[in-house]
Amino acid sequence: MAQLMTLSEKIWEDHVIMTRGDGASLLYVDQHLLPDGQASMFREMETRGLSIRRSDRTVAVADHYAPSRGRREAVTDPTHKLMIDQLAAGSRKAGIMHLGLDDRRQGIVHVIGPEQGLSHPGMLIVCGDSHTATHGALGAFSFGIGSSEVAHVLATQTIWQMKPKTMRISVEGRLAPGVTPKDVILSIILKIGTAGATGHAIEYAGSTIRDMSMEGRLTVCNMSIEAGARTGMVAPDDKTIAYLEGRPYVPKGAEWDKAVTRWRSLSSDTGVAFDREVEVDAATIAPMVTWGTSPEMAISIDGRVPDPANETDLVRRTSIESALAYMGLTAGTPICDIAVDRVFIGSCTNSRIEDLRAAAMVVAGRRAVVPALVVPGSGLVKAQAEKEGLHAIFQESGFEWGEAGCSMCVGMNGDLLKVGERCASTSNRNFVGRQGKGARTHLVSPQMAAAAALEGRFTDIRNMMGR
Repeated sequence: MAQLMTLSEKIWEDHVIMTRGDGASLLYVDQHLLPDGQASMFREMETRGLSIRRSDRTVAVADHYAPSRGRREAVTDPTHKLMIDQLAAGSRKAGIMHLGLDDRRQGIVHVIGPEQGLSHPGMLIVCGDSHTATHGALGAFSFGIGSSEVAHVLATQTIWQMKPKTMRISVEGRLAPGVTPKDVILSIILKIGTAGATGHAIEYAGSTIRDMSMEGRLTVCNMSIEAGARTGMVAPDDKTIAYLEGRPYVPKGAEWDKAVTRWRSLSSDTGVAFDREVEVDAATIAPMVTWGTSPEMAISIDGRVPDPANETDLVRRTSIESALAYMGLTAGTPICDIAVDRVFIGSCTNSRIEDLRAAAMVVAGRRAVVPALVVPGSGLVKAQAEKEGLHAIFQESGFEWGEAGCSMCVGMNGDLLKVGERCASTSNRNFVGRQGKGARTHLVSPQMAAAAALEGRFTDIRNMMGR
């Protein structure tokens, strides 16, 4: 009798070449995504006398160092310019597909992968960036790797990994108006903690996940790493197939039909046992705001800043005290009373066309009272948004409309907060200094970020709907 397997186990087994005595497996890599931060790997390969094994399975993208204002002429930092230029030159020499600043398809690597149809169900995908789990929304096994591993993949198209445990997170029910996939994943991280999925591959399941758009699933899977997971994934279904159909790098004709048949077979076996199961009731999820320096430090918009005095665990109490001191917050303050200095809508979590449409609906006909920046996730997202007139809505409301890239999410490209500035951000991390030295980041959905820009403070989006 065949052993029952989860989705992640099936994809893992399909890619195992060999397994060592210590349990690590050598896996074949289907797709290697190379962001500009890994550009130095080309020189590393040359220094070590190594050639690139599969240039046709590698895609290079200028994203982290891409400026939001202007294009190539706006790159003034010599180190950043070097990284962008090295990526272009190395890709050209190796015959690697390169989406640089002059390419209309350029954008954030985790946006352009699904958008171009480079990410398929059943693939094993790696990238030298921690949010590679994003591609798991398409039913791929995808994860971030370190620089030494990037070189290994370039040279061999393989990677050594320990097989992760399995976890299923089931979200059931209908989300209330104003509650988004970003709120779903923040509530999950709040529930299980930033180490709750360490060493696991998460499979998201349940009616709430099935009802989500593909862009919503991409948001959820994107932040799996913030719960400690190796990857996060959703089994492919009709929505997955409809999303991929017609994209540039998916199979065509008869090969498409074969691929669809294969993709439809990718699901966890009925009755299979996961190492851990977590259940979430969608009805309990409200619009979320992070208040501290970790994604698990989150609370609903109608809550209050927690009081460390109520925490019995000394380590946790100390962590809360430290976070409140850095964030400049007082215990017991209603979240809706917290004023913001800036707003950022973008990042690989929330910069797709669906995110921009949702934010534009909130701001239409209104005016921002604090500086706000909107950065599309790719050149194609930007073009689509402009075709729909979203950019005009933002600009007429006082928002700045930027060029595609990671922008203020990472603070590597000139988009930085000043010391002490507080930002409502649609990005994925609120770590100390993430958006600049001394910067205070609060993670929210695109709708909540838009509302904060209009009110100058965190506002319950549910109270603005229909106004």
